[in-house]
Amino acid sequence: MAGIPLPVRRSFGETTRRDRWWLPPALVFVGLSLFIVYATWAAFQSAHYWLPGTNYLSPFYSPELFGTSPHAWFGSAPPWWPGWLPYSPALLILWAPAGFRATCYYYRGSYYKAFWADPPGCAVGEPRKGYVGESGWPLKAQNVHRYFMYVAVLFIGLLAYDAVTSFWFPGEGFGVGVGSLVLTVNVVLLSGYTFGCHSLRHIVGGRRDCLTDSPACQAMYKGCSALNRRHGLWAWMSLISVMFADVYVRLCSMGVWTDYRLI
Repeated sequence: MAGIPLPVRRSFGETTRRDRWWLPPALVFVGLSLFIVYATWAAFQSAHYWLPGTNYLSPFYSPELFGTSPHAWFGSAPPWWPGWLPYSPALLILWAPAGFRATCYYYRGSYYKAFWADPPGCAVGEPRKGYVGESGWPLKAQNVHRYFMYVAVLFIGLLAYDAVTSFWFPGEGFGVGVGSLVLTVNVVLLSGYTFGCHSLRHIVGGRRDCLTDSPACQAMYKGCSALNRRHGLWAWMSLISVMFADVYVRLCSMGVWTDYRLI
């Protein structure tokens, strides 16, 4: 009986593939880098995150727990905020959506390849000798994803409230502005990403031995599964939409763009 030869260890980047295997991780690297740089910059601005005369509030700053806008829940900056750190309402809440995305199964597979070359692609040599995976620290912390998921669902409710209130204009009543549609589309895309989460899919039905015993769980499981099939697409569409929503509110607040009223 002929033996099966063991795979030959490849040096970093070595492969016999002839396709453009490097293109997906390169695009992920550029896309995530741009988002991280912009989101970090926007979070420290603490300005132009809401539009006077409307109920538009940037999703980067929602909920605004402490701040100077009419949307603040508890007034201005908290007295316990350290003096050496510039205050921004976004810094109090962005850890939640950032943690949800950073520990997401889809994003983990994407940025491991794009930023760490672990591996850079299937059948492509990587810059390490052994496979460690997520069995050691600090990557064991990725298991907190399910707990971030609970918070992410709560944020969907808060952003949905912002989207609904964006159709009411102070002193005028109901109306439809371009910003109202931007914030609403953002919530739809974020919901598609969040409710297609692998952890949520397991919670609503994956832990049951027989789904047909609970029609409600079966329906939710099918819904999560339908969204989960395009989880990567929802992840990128929602990432773009949440950044564009902040850009839209910011530029309107700065007077660069005009929020046109449709109704």
